[in-house]
Amino acid sequence: MHPVRRRRLVLVLFVLVVSSAGVGLAVYALRQNLNLFYTPSQVVRGEAPADTRIRVGGMVVRGSLERAADSLAVRFRLTDGDQELWVRHEGMLPDLFAEGEAAVAAGRLRAGPLLEADQVLAKHDENYTPPEVAEAMQAGHEARAAREAGEAGTP
Repeated sequence: MHPVRRRRLVLVLFVLVVSSAGVGLAVYALRQNLNLFYTPSQVVRGEAPADTRIRVGGMVVRGSLERAADSLAVRFRLTDGDQELWVRHEGMLPDLFAEGEAAVAAGRLRAGPLLEADQVLAKHDENYTPPEVAEAMQAGHEARAAREAGEAGTP
């Protein structure tokens, strides 16, 4: 092989290896920061991965908010109209966080199932619900209605 062609081949292979390594590292970094959205029903059915950062959205169940007397720890349940999921959070809650209102909690799923949230988001006004939460709530209500209709039809 001619020396000029050999240098070009080595250069092309070097560029190919370095660019492949760069793309691989970028994909790995993005995968680590992936934040998937699930509904409480999906979490209860086991569709959400354990010990992976996820987001769970729904309505805060009325009467479920429990505050620790000696810390900023809180515990509450989220529902999509079909199933409920306990969420535990250590820290300040948003000002607009309230029972009966939409919320999205981000954190890691633990046994129970329980979501250890490191971030809780609340809707920002009385007319807005995040699209993911609205869709999840609608699907949850439809699933519950279908299940109740099936149970009512069973003798």
